[in-house]
Amino acid sequence: MRRLGLRARVTAAYAVGALLLAVSMALVSYELTRRSLLDERERTALRVAYFDATVVRAGLDTDVPDVVAVLRSLDTGGSRRPVLQLDGRWYARTAEPVATTAIPAELRQAVATGAPAVQRVRVDGQTALVVAVPLSATATYYEVNSLRELEQTFQVLALALTTVAIMVAGSGAALGWYATRHGLRPLTAVASAAEKIAAGDFTTRLDPATDPDLTRLSTSFNQMVDQLAHRIERDRRFAADVSHELRSPLQTLAAAASVLARHRAHQDERTATAARLVADEIDRFQRLVNDLIDLARSDQPAHRVPVDVVALAREACAARDLPLSLVHTAPRLPVTWRVERRRVAQVLANLLDNAVTYGGGPVALRLTRDGDTGVIEVDDEGPGVPVEDRDAIFDRFVRGRAAHTRGTGDGTGLGLALVAQHAAAHAGDVAVTDRPGGGARFRVTLPGSLP
Repeated sequence: MRRLGLRARVTAAYAVGALLLAVSMALVSYELTRRSLLDERERTALRVAYFDATVVRAGLDTDVPDVVAVLRSLDTGGSRRPVLQLDGRWYARTAEPVATTAIPAELRQAVATGAPAVQRVRVDGQTALVVAVPLSATATYYEVNSLRELEQTFQVLALALTTVAIMVAGSGAALGWYATRHGLRPLTAVASAAEKIAAGDFTTRLDPATDPDLTRLSTSFNQMVDQLAHRIERDRRFAADVSHELRSPLQTLAAAASVLARHRAHQDERTATAARLVADEIDRFQRLVNDLIDLARSDQPAHRVPVDVVALAREACAARDLPLSLVHTAPRLPVTWRVERRRVAQVLANLLDNAVTYGGGPVALRLTRDGDTGVIEVDDEGPGVPVEDRDAIFDRFVRGRAAHTRGTGDGTGLGLALVAQHAAAHAGDVAVTDRPGGGARFRVTLPGSLP
């Protein structure tokens, strides 16, 4: 299961915290408001019931009281229903039985003591408030108050508080996202600087004055980059110095080997074979030294100038006696790319040499584009590159398995490493995949090289 990032976790924490706070406040507000409204409604119902009970008592204080007429004289509106219990009989405005059945036995027992009582009940699925006022030993006045409007008010209040809670949670999430965006901005700057350094730009530094709380981090980061750049430069100079120092004795050995080669006809077989082996090893040693010198210089950013890459590709094919028909260009592809000529020429040369030596020969060299990125692809008809070797073959002094099965085994192991270094100098990369129909396909990208 993929773990959420820091920004997502902080945003979620803000949202959950805001939601919990909003829900808690909503519940407290709802309960307080509900109790307050119910208490106020009970007090109002009691006052009104007392007034109506006084009217009923006065109407019953006659020789022959008309109970129904007295109840109908009350101004109760549509939310109150008066009920009278007189001498064990129930009286109401109409003959509806609901009014009497809504009065619970507990309330009758409570009012039998001579004290008024109030109780909430359910009538036809709705909440009602029943007020009981004793009039005499044989008469009790009841008033059933519908709480339907109050229940609707509670529903509206609950909906409003729920909406507010959701909005507060959303605001908390937005606040968390905003806070993390600004809070993580220094870390984003560190990540961007690290990416530039990984791409070879060792001039990148962090400004310690950007955030006082991160001054120590910025200073330590800059010191680390300084030490890293110094070490890389020292290693580069060492490799370059050693390679240059080796050139002079190698040239002397090469000259001596050429003298032996010219006099091969006057040598016996063993001497001629030994001289040939020495010449081959000297030639391989010279190529290794040249590659090391190129590697020592490849850490520098590319110096881009307009270059006719199509002509460069055809020159690379011609130099290896390969047909120019191998070069394929995409329709409407610009001929001129903004690249470093020496680096791209070596990329083309090394890819073609790799295909000739280990891939059974190249079958296509394609020049295409992906937006403003120039793409170079070289296909061969060899056995391909196993998936587990596709990253390692671009390391220094590493050769794929095909080097031990098809090639002569005299490669330096630096050709593809140089391709990767030159691509990185252009802020691009190199990868190898399977070619449709068999073989390998090497793909080099050069961002920003096309208009």
